[in-house]
Amino acid sequence: MFRITGLFTAFVILASATLSPASAEDKTITVFAAASMKNALDEIDAAYTAKTGVKFSVSYAASSVLAKQIEQGAPADVFVSADTDWMDYAVSKKSINEPSRVNLLGNSIVLIAPKDSKIDNVAIAPGFDLAKLAGDGKIATGDVKSVPVGKYAKAALEKLGAWQAAEPKFAMAESVRAALTLVARGEATLGIVYSTDAKVEPGVKIVGTFPADSHPAIIYPVAATTTAKPETNDYLAFLRSTAAKTILEKYGFKFLISPTT
Repeated sequence: MFRITGLFTAFVILASATLSPASAEDKTITVFAAASMKNALDEIDAAYTAKTGVKFSVSYAASSVLAKQIEQGAPADVFVSADTDWMDYAVSKKSINEPSRVNLLGNSIVLIAPKDSKIDNVAIAPGFDLAKLAGDGKIATGDVKSVPVGKYAKAALEKLGAWQAAEPKFAMAESVRAALTLVARGEATLGIVYSTDAKVEPGVKIVGTFPADSHPAIIYPVAATTTAKPETNDYLAFLRSTAAKTILEKYGFKFLISPTT
C-alpha cells in the first residue's frame, strides 16, 4: 500500500512538472507595440502583472515593421499601431481580430533639438524655414515612406510649405525612438518626434509644436490578433480602463475613448 501511494505521489509530481511550463507559457501575453509606447506600456504591463500574475513579452518597433512581422506569422497576441494605416494593413492581411479593434490614443508631433542647443521657441506655421533652421545639420525623423511619425512629419511639412527645401537634410530612422536617439546624441541638429517621446528623453528639448491641422490626426489603434490567446481579451479591457488611462495621460497621450472601470 505504501509503495502504491509513493508511486502515485511520484506520478503527480512528474505530471505537475510536465504541465507547469505550458501553464506558465499560457500566462504570457505577447504584445507588438509602436516604439513610442514603450515607457507608458511598460508601466501598464507591470500594473497588469501585479494584478493578475500574467507576464508579458513585448516587441517595440516601427508599426510598419510589426505589421509585416505579424503578417508573416510572428506569434503576437496584441498589436498597438501608431497610425491607422498599418492597422488597416494588418486587417487587410487577415492578421487582426477586427471586432477587438479600438482607436485608443492620440498624440502630437513636435520639433526637438539637443538639450544644449541654441535653437529655441520656433514658431511652426505656414512658410517657416526648417531647412534654414537646421543649417548644415541633419533633421531626424522616422522613414517618411513607412514609419508613422515620418509620415505625419512629411504631411505637416508639405502643408506648411517646408518639405521641399528641408528634404535633403533629413536623416531617416527606423523608428521614432531611433530618431530621438540621434538628436539626444547630437548627431542630428533637429528632429521630429511625438511629444510623448520628447518628454521621456532628458537629452532633448521641445522647441516647437506642429499645429494639429497640419497633418492627419495621430491615432493609435489597438487590437487582438487572429491567433491571440483567450486571456488577451481581459488585457485589452484593462487597456481601456481608468487605471490605464491615468498612466497613459501621465506620459502625455490623449485617451480617445470613455474609460471602463
